[in-house]
Amino acid sequence: MLVGVPKEIKNNEFRVGLTPTSVRELVEHGHKVIVETNCGVGIGRSDDDYAAQGAEVVGAGTEIFERADMIVKVKEPQPVERKMLREGQILFTYLHLAPDPEQTKDLVDSGAICIAYETVTDVNGRLPLLAPMSQVAGRMSIQAGAHCLERAQGGEGILIGGVPGVQAAKVVVIGGGVVGENAIQMAIGMGADVTVLDRNLDVLNHLAERFGPVLNTIYSTKATLESHVLSADLVIGAVLVKGAAAPKLVTAEMVRGMKQGSVLVDVAIDQGGCFETSKPTTHAEPTFVIDDVVHYCVANMPGAVPRTSTHALNNATLPYTLMLADRGFKDALLSSEHFLNGLNVYLGEVTEQAVANDLGYNYISPKDALAG
Repeated sequence: MLVGVPKEIKNNEFRVGLTPTSVRELVEHGHKVIVETNCGVGIGRSDDDYAAQGAEVVGAGTEIFERADMIVKVKEPQPVERKMLREGQILFTYLHLAPDPEQTKDLVDSGAICIAYETVTDVNGRLPLLAPMSQVAGRMSIQAGAHCLERAQGGEGILIGGVPGVQAAKVVVIGGGVVGENAIQMAIGMGADVTVLDRNLDVLNHLAERFGPVLNTIYSTKATLESHVLSADLVIGAVLVKGAAAPKLVTAEMVRGMKQGSVLVDVAIDQGGCFETSKPTTHAEPTFVIDDVVHYCVANMPGAVPRTSTHALNNATLPYTLMLADRGFKDALLSSEHFLNGLNVYLGEVTEQAVANDLGYNYISPKDALAG
């Protein structure tokens, strides 16, 4: 199979779909890899590094889309990239379609075979290709939130961990999954007063056992959520519903009642955000202020640390990329119901239930789509 790796063009996105070592694995399996020139600059790898591992370096992304059987990316294809997709071409990347009707329509119209990292599951129902970026984003959320709390950034002007004799910041994490757990780890490590809210008692029990009494674990209801959000200095939105738009848990009314200079970090923004006042931002302009509350809603947070993020992502995605290349997409997907869950759009049909429900498309199951 001819595998193509274009340079990412989303704002301040420096990750890359394949590292040179991943390229070598594909080449060792008998496949050809073409990469766009300078695609690895953001992770400190040159065209020569890719060529040394067997890749062909080409001068423009258009050639990648024209020639490749499978496109391997990191972020969702941008409008100019979506126009270059062709019928039957495989696209393997993050998609986050539910809050993005324009992208969904373009992918449906393209006739491409679109497999989303974020809906591939494992035997335990977890999301193995989303997890590494969730780990990065969860840890970064505290780093970003601490910066936003500085007065020069519009925040309250408090140090997240305080100092002896001065109270630490109150950090509230909504959702105790992978993002939430990593945010908690960082916030506790920095000395904050940390509370997590979740509706899954097994999750709360796990977090209580891991972090002990230094973490406040609260069952999430409308009343407890409102109480803790209104008293927080920093709120991390870490909720996820697989494939679907994130629920708007923090209302605009709650935001109006928050302290002046408090901070919201919406890690769920890729799926539409879990704060009613959220809107996507970029690394170039990461924040905005509503009702004196600083909002950080960068839609590709891990892109700010591309070396860490790219290697973590490739560790998870490479086995699946090899499976697609070695076996062909049909055999690869049908061999695993968990990998099959990654198929979101197939030859003009929406094959992810949550996306079809949220955006009003007819749904066809992935298995039926491939059989047809």
